[in-house]
Amino acid sequence: MTINLVLVDDHPLVLNGLQQLFAVESEISVLACCTDGEQVLQTVIHYQPDILILDLKMPRKNGLAVLRELQKEKLPTKVVLLTAALDDDEVLEAIRLGVRGVVLKEMAPQLLVQCVNKVHAGGEWLEKDSVGRALEKMLKRETEMQYITQILTRREIKLVKLVANGLSNKLIAEKLFIAEGTVKVHLHNIYDKLQVKSRVALTLYAQEKGLV
Repeated sequence: MTINLVLVDDHPLVLNGLQQLFAVESEISVLACCTDGEQVLQTVIHYQPDILILDLKMPRKNGLAVLRELQKEKLPTKVVLLTAALDDDEVLEAIRLGVRGVVLKEMAPQLLVQCVNKVHAGGEWLEKDSVGRALEKMLKRETEMQYITQILTRREIKLVKLVANGLSNKLIAEKLFIAEGTVKVHLHNIYDKLQVKSRVALTLYAQEKGLV
């Protein structure tokens, strides 16, 4: 059975190299190529490929935005990311959005062919270092969130998020329908519980723990 592909990369040289790579594979066929994120959704809807090979860093619409659109459309096409670099948060979001394969461009080209075959057969091919770091980060955040929910109330957690998003006490009071003085009392209690001494320190804490 032929595996039908759509390729997406904003560099013509990369696209040309991918086409040549798959041209010698008798059981793989390239149906179309896209050079920016805006073209992808309609191309996938039109061709209904088995697999979409997608770069993350693209003009007009990045790979994660494309993945969100594909998920909304509930298309059966499986997605393999082929990218120069990934940060932990991108890996986690890509996995949540259903990516079945992750290959870094620095790897041997034949690994991409192996990835395509494995994903088409129903498996997964995830770049171990990037995915491992991302999952470790996710588990750490979940553990820290469990700790935070044990020492802060829901209202206090909401208030921390509002502070971290730059809202003043007055705006927080309006948003939570409480007095500005009550906000100050809550903040004092939060500082005490988290052992921080300022709004800046609280904001940095929230960012580090993944609250914003």
